[in-house]
Amino acid sequence: MKFSGRRRRSAHKGDFGHLFILAGALGYTGAATLSSQAALLSGSGLVTLGIPKGVHDIVAKKLVEVITLPLPETSGKSFSLKALPKILKKLETVDALALGPGLTRHPETVRLVHRLLPRLSRPTVLDADGLNAVSEQVSVLKRVKAPLVITPHPGEMARLIRKTGRFVQANRKKVARDFSMRYNLVTVLKGHRTVVASPGGKCLINRTGNPGMASAGCGDVLTGIVGSFLGQGMPPFEAARRAVYVHGLAGDLAAKEKGEVSLIATDLLKHLPQAFKRVTK
Repeated sequence: MKFSGRRRRSAHKGDFGHLFILAGALGYTGAATLSSQAALLSGSGLVTLGIPKGVHDIVAKKLVEVITLPLPETSGKSFSLKALPKILKKLETVDALALGPGLTRHPETVRLVHRLLPRLSRPTVLDADGLNAVSEQVSVLKRVKAPLVITPHPGEMARLIRKTGRFVQANRKKVARDFSMRYNLVTVLKGHRTVVASPGGKCLINRTGNPGMASAGCGDVLTGIVGSFLGQGMPPFEAARRAVYVHGLAGDLAAKEKGEVSLIATDLLKHLPQAFKRVTK
């Protein structure tokens, strides 16, 4: 798989997309950090991280290249419904949205996701607790008008279709394709040989990646990559398949260096530059 990687001499940060990430809560600032760093390393010109105001200072110290936007929070320091007007206003100024890592399942945060999705105006990648929120009311996906990529692991996919994880694993390609066609979105069903399915029924199987990537935070890195590609103007299916490939390649490069047992999500971040060098040759 080849990526261009070339940039005009006169290019500026506005040429490479502005990604808005809604992620994090008390105890889950790592998810927000990983997604944000992955987006920057994947070529985004600008990344704004919306974060509950009570944990803002924690992530602001970690993310010196990311714009941070503190938002109203619940008593549990997750996103509050009161954040919705500011989120919608911010969406008018960006190119894409990444929603879900570390949101928690706080009831008010779940309601925020349900109210936000039908009002999306930008290409969006939905992951993690964003998907868990949707699983409580899957019909909300029918009301999403913006291009949408979802990135469930088998357990999240099982909750979305009201089946067991075993069923999902036994029918990975069919499950991903059927869900994409039913809800008019791109499905990235993660796991060994990740499946990428389009709304039109096209289905690809990714060949990069390894078992060492079955580690907390690796999915958050993928969310940041997909979001970055969407913000740079890639069509959703292209953004998804390319992101999955380079994400797995970074994992393979990391495993080659340190093995699979000790591989962690930050190793993917460290090896993303090398992965992009490989695919842009």
